[in-house]
Formats: sequence, C-alpha cells, structure tokens
Amino acid sequence: MAEAHQAVAFSFAITHEGWDVNLDREVLHLVLASGVRSWKKRLFRIQNNLKTGIYPSPLYSLWGTVAAVSGAHFYGLPVPGVKEILKVLPAEDEKNQLIACAGVSLAGWLTATFTAKYALKLLYMYKGWMFEERGPGKKASLTTRLWILAVNTLTGHPMSIKPMLYSFQGSIPRLPLPSVKDTMQRYLRSVRPLLDDAQYERMEKLAKEFQNGIGVKLQRYLILKSWWATNYVSDWWEEYVYLRGRSPLLINSNFYGIDALFMHPTSNQAARAAVAINTVLQFRRLIERQELEPIMLQGMVPLCSWQYERLCNTTRVPGVETDKIIHWEDSKHVVVYHKGRYFKVLIYHKNRILRPCELEVQMQAILDDTSQPVDGEERLAALTAGERTHWAHTRMEHFFKGTNRASLDAIEKAAFFVCLMIYHTNSIGMIHPSSTSSAVTCFTVLVTTGGATSRLRCVLAPTAELASMLNTRGPTHQ
Repeated sequence: MAEAHQAVAFSFAITHEGWDVNLDREVLHLVLASGVRSWKKRLFRIQNNLKTGIYPSPLYSLWGTVAAVSGAHFYGLPVPGVKEILKVLPAEDEKNQLIACAGVSLAGWLTATFTAKYALKLLYMYKGWMFEERGPGKKASLTTRLWILAVNTLTGHPMSIKPMLYSFQGSIPRLPLPSVKDTMQRYLRSVRPLLDDAQYERMEKLAKEFQNGIGVKLQRYLILKSWWATNYVSDWWEEYVYLRGRSPLLINSNFYGIDALFMHPTSNQAARAAVAINTVLQFRRLIERQELEPIMLQGMVPLCSWQYERLCNTTRVPGVETDKIIHWEDSKHVVVYHKGRYFKVLIYHKNRILRPCELEVQMQAILDDTSQPVDGEERLAALTAGERTHWAHTRMEHFFKGTNRASLDAIEKAAFFVCLMIYHTNSIGMIHPSSTSSAVTCFTVLVTTGGATSRLRCVLAPTAELASMLNTRGPTHQ
C-alpha cells in the first residue's frame, strides 16, 4: 500500500534536560477538521431523519400550529386541553399558559401528522391502477381517479414539502404474503415448460404434499414475521441466497454498468478517472444528504430506497459459512489499483471534496509511478474472486495482524475501489477484465484505456442515476 507519509500528532518525552513536548499542528488540524465534519454529518442526519419521519407534513407547520393555538387561547377562544393542563400548572403565569398551548399544539400536530402518514400507507396498498389499460382514448376507473385525488391531496398540497430520498420509507406498505396454495400454483406454472408429463405429475403430487404438510407450519412462521417486518423475505433472501453462497461472486452475484459506447469524452485515462471519482463522491453526498428524489412509479407510487445507503463505504467480509456486509458511516479515501500496486488516495481537503483537476494530478502521478509491486501484491485481488470459504480461511490466517491487516483495512474501508487498466477497445478484457486486478467485494470503478478512448465500467453499480451522471460529465483539462 503506497502511503503519502506517516506523522505523529503529539509526542511527549522526559529527558535529562526536562520535558520534551512535540506538536504537529498540521496533523492536529486535520484531526480537528475530521471531527467537525463528523459532527456536521451527524447533525444533518438527525435533521433529515426528523424530516423524513414526519413526511408529508413540513416541520414549519408545527410552529404554525403553536402560533394558531396560542393566539386563539389569548384571544379568549376555548381551546380543548389547555384548561386541563392549567389545572395542574398555575394559570396566572403567562409562561405556563404558553407551555399548555405548546403541549396541546404538539399533541394535535403529531396526531394529524401520523394520521396523514398512515393514511398514505393505506392508499399505497391499492394496486388496481396497475391492471388498467393506458394510452390514447383510455380512461382510468372511478376508483383509480379517486385514489389519485387522495394521494395528491396528501403529497401535492401547497403545505407539503419536496420528498427526500427516504421520505416514503415509513409509508411503503408491507410486502403482501401469498397463500401456500397460490405459491404452489405459481410454482407449478413456472416449471411446466421444463418437465414432461410424468415429471410434472410427480411434481404436482409433491406440491400437494407440501401444501397440506410442512407448508402449513412454515406459512404460520411467515405470517408471524410479516406482522413485524416490512418485508418478510428480504433479509432471509440476502442471508441465505447471497451471503451464504460459497461460489465465486464475479459470475454468480455481481452486476455491472458501462458507459455509453458511442460517447468518447476523452482519451486521457487520468482525466476520466478523476471525473468518475468526483462524480461518484458527489452522488454519495446526494445520498447522505437525502437530496435524491425517490423513484416513483407513474410519478405517484414510491419504491424502496434503502439500497442506496450501501452503495459506498461498504464491503462484503468473507466467512467460513456465511459472509457479512459491513457499512461504514463515512470514508475519507479511495483505493486505486494500477499495475499490481495499491494506492490510498485522500479525497477531502479542508472538508471539501477534491475537484476533478486535483484528483487528475494524483491519478497522473499514479500512472507515472514506476515502482514495482511488493511480493504477493500484484495478484492479491484474486482472493476475492475465488471460493468464499477459501478466502475466509486465507483472511484469518494471513490478514489478521501487521501490515497485511492495515492494508486490507485501508482497502475495505475505502469509499470505493478504482482500477486503472490498459485494454485495447476491441480486446476481450473490455468485456471481462482480469479477476486478479479488481476487488469484487465492494463497489468498483474500472477505468480502462487503449486505442483512442478511455472507457468506464462500474461493478456492483445499483442505480441508473449514477451511470447517467458518469456518462454526462465531461473530461477535465490539465
């Protein structure tokens, strides 16, 4: 792992001449700036969680409610609940009257807010709009039109606020649990084209035995879980289908996105990498601040947005029987791979993201570096592309302490992983790069160059918005 430098912020020693205190103000400043940035992010997170928790009601409506109730009380109008509170507090004191008005206002506002929130959740349970015809001359049913009116009343009225990324998470209805009979019918329909008559008849018999036997007990467990989980299957699916899978990830689990084939923004690999890194970091900031709009079907029905959170600062740690996904709240560096060497690149300066031109200087320095990889470094990433149990044993045996542990921590705790590689435009490597160069357990940006263009691929890229942003950003200039 190539490091810029190592520094000690504070040292203290006692010598024959007295005390020797050494302070590195630059490092202390970096530590202080990091702490300030961390607390700012926490405050932003608390503020955003409050806003999303009360959606579709805006926070300023609370102050309006307090002002209206207080004005009505001091004007002499009877306000329900205020007199009851003033029976406990001295009614002559105006401060106590304001406290009583604020308490009544808060109770009424919370009741109205959560009533609207759960009303929205009930409205989103309606699925009739999905089965109606669309197009010229087609008209929605009366039920659907009334449903649209009700949804727009709650989310589109003048008092409502613009939804944030996670604003609808508390309003999305639970995943409905189908009956065992319905599940068996859909299963038999799915396997019918694959089986001959004799095999299908046997499968029907097995399905009936399951439906009348163990299926009844399993259905009770699912019903119990569906009462307290918003999705009765997602965590089990992730655990038993993905994390417990022992086969290599590259061809069995990972997915990817590529840049536009007919766009040639630049042939400068350093510039392309710098723009890609900056764009992903900007996108990460949009996610952290919840400034992205949630994906909406027909502009009205939201989809779950939780997967955005684990785009960056996330890695999959191998285990002997099951892997686990670890997500860090923040990461201040990326790891860049080039010609068998790993570089830790800081991405912040004075609490701001480095500009593309600043990142380009670092990328070019890496490309121009002629140092050779140390023993075992060049093909180290191949361990993440193999069988998961083997990687888990290797990790426990060789990466549990010392330089190996520190280097692996730097890679796994990076915001994401960047590969600078050389492939000709028409080479097979453009389709499938070597698994010895790119880690497959975290979000990876591959920046390849060769011929007249510089290409970009994102492994484990979960959103179309990110791919669109990467394609529309132009090159930076030296």
